[in-house]
Amino acid sequence: MKNLLNPFVFIVLITVTMNVMAAPEDDKMTFQKFYSERFPNVSLDDFSNGVYALDKDARSQWEAMSDFPPYEDALEEGQELFNTPFENGKSYASCFKNEGQNIRQNYPFFDTERNTVITLELAINECRSNNGEQALAYKKGDLAKISAYMASTSEGSATNVTIPQTKEALAAYQTGKQFFYSKHGQLNFSCANCHVQYAGRKARSETLSTALGQTTHFPVYRLKWKELGTLHRRFDSCLINIRATPLEAQSETYKNLEYFLSYMSNGLPINGPASRK
Repeated sequence: MKNLLNPFVFIVLITVTMNVMAAPEDDKMTFQKFYSERFPNVSLDDFSNGVYALDKDARSQWEAMSDFPPYEDALEEGQELFNTPFENGKSYASCFKNEGQNIRQNYPFFDTERNTVITLELAINECRSNNGEQALAYKKGDLAKISAYMASTSEGSATNVTIPQTKEALAAYQTGKQFFYSKHGQLNFSCANCHVQYAGRKARSETLSTALGQTTHFPVYRLKWKELGTLHRRFDSCLINIRATPLEAQSETYKNLEYFLSYMSNGLPINGPASRK
């Protein structure tokens, strides 16, 4: 693949990779400014639509499919599961602020008592465990359906991920950032190679999406999967594509990567669940 980096991309990659301890807010401003300048015809909010913000032909097909979204039945199942009481009579609503409605934009968050990142999927399973129910599989199935329903109640709300000013929270953010810019796998690729350096370019027949907005539309229904899947399942797919070993869902590495990417998308609207190829 030809080196298609322009001078500004070099600045972004080198600055963010080498200046590992840059303030998160500075990172976010640089990150969003880069994409806005590289794709001046794309509004900031539209980056929430992933590759469909960049590829007009693909967007028209996607919008047509969105009239009858393939995840519609799964979304209804997620709502039913969310509202079904546990054996002890309590429900998911009892575990969350605002009874679990319109909260997706605040996840993931850093729990300063436990010193770890809490994703929405982790919180759903912890709700189950705290109410005597068995945990669900993290990457697909009922958990993805419940998460998708909860995300749907936040449609249009701006991503609002916060980083407490503690060394532990900043360390989680920085390790997520470091993973994003580090090389992995036999192909020696980083997340940034595809989604910063070559965003908008073709990889075989597919247009590579921007990293900005990647977290806003999960869980997603991928035609390849023929079902809903969580963000950590998508992380697996990316690592497999570069011949790296996938990690456990809700591992510290995946949680921290989600934390970093979500913070980079602060201000963008939640629009999940969504459909993708």
